[in-house]
Amino acid sequence: MTTVDNSRKVDRGERAPGCPVRAGADGVWHIQDYPTARAFLRHTDTRQAGLGIENALRHAGRMRLPMLYRDGPEHREQRRQTARYFTPKRVETAYRDLMHRLADQQCEVLRRRGAADLSALSFQLAVAVAAEVVGLTESPPGMPQRLDRFFAIPDPNARGLSAVRQKAFNNFVLMSFLWRDVRPAVAARRKARRDDLISHLIDEGCNTAEILGECVTFAAAGMVTTREFITVAAWHLLTDEMLRERYTTGDQNERAAILHEILRLEPVVADLLRWTTADVELGDVTIPSGARVDVGVAAANLDAAEAGAQPGAVCPGRQIGAGLSFGDGAHKCPGAHIAIQETDIFLSKLFAMPGLRMIQEPTVTIRPDIASYELKGMILAV
Repeated sequence: MTTVDNSRKVDRGERAPGCPVRAGADGVWHIQDYPTARAFLRHTDTRQAGLGIENALRHAGRMRLPMLYRDGPEHREQRRQTARYFTPKRVETAYRDLMHRLADQQCEVLRRRGAADLSALSFQLAVAVAAEVVGLTESPPGMPQRLDRFFAIPDPNARGLSAVRQKAFNNFVLMSFLWRDVRPAVAARRKARRDDLISHLIDEGCNTAEILGECVTFAAAGMVTTREFITVAAWHLLTDEMLRERYTTGDQNERAAILHEILRLEPVVADLLRWTTADVELGDVTIPSGARVDVGVAAANLDAAEAGAQPGAVCPGRQIGAGLSFGDGAHKCPGAHIAIQETDIFLSKLFAMPGLRMIQEPTVTIRPDIASYELKGMILAV
């Protein structure tokens, strides 16, 4: 196991790993060490918090909530029914050729232009792959741009009229996504089912509004996060010759180990939020029922007791792999294998291009509620 001298690119100011469970001054409980964070995420006496769930719960009782916002037996059953869309076998047989074709297309865009923003290239790829899984395949051109506007980090200082305008714009973009992307896909599948998520939701009796909710949450999970990971992984490879050499000459297992290690170091979502639904005992600490808990994924992944020596450096082959970057427990990301596979296919092709170099580093913006990052403006040239 060789350590590469390459520290984190995204500074989110996490607290030191290994801290015990504690309640903050704001009443939120914080978990920072790895084994406690993993145990809590696997605990059944919790429910989702954050990620827009407060707004979604206003519709509870009138419509079926997206899977991301559900807990308990109904969530487990829905996960069981949809698991077939995310298995490694499914990725190999249904999506791998698509990933290669889309990656070739984006590399050709870069080759033709001579220079391009990697976040734009990777988003085109991520949107197309996730759209195939979900079933958003009847859209006119422009779906990546519509989703990019919808998921843009809002201005935290917006107040008064600015906040109203911001909300109105988001609603406009959401309706555009509904009419241009979701409704055509639903209409096509009501006529003839296909082997995708939207067809499954129709068979479950979901209406268009409920399908829209699932499409939005899967877009956030499968498109936006993958774009950010591709960009941050490329940033590491472009700024460390040793790591780049290991990646470009390694086999698939070696490349996957490098990607998992970068993701451990740079989880796209650094904080996972939960509510407790009963008293939860963690060692000698009891978190009371009804408490809001912040699981510090980024800090837990740096816990030296689990990650090993030099936890802040890239060291492929650690025992914990990507750590908690895909979450854990009932809400662990189902698309983990898809994300790693499409990232590897794209970056392998990208770094095989002669003369590939970075001519502008990205700007980093942090979404404060979940400490996720957005990287824009990384310009690559060939």
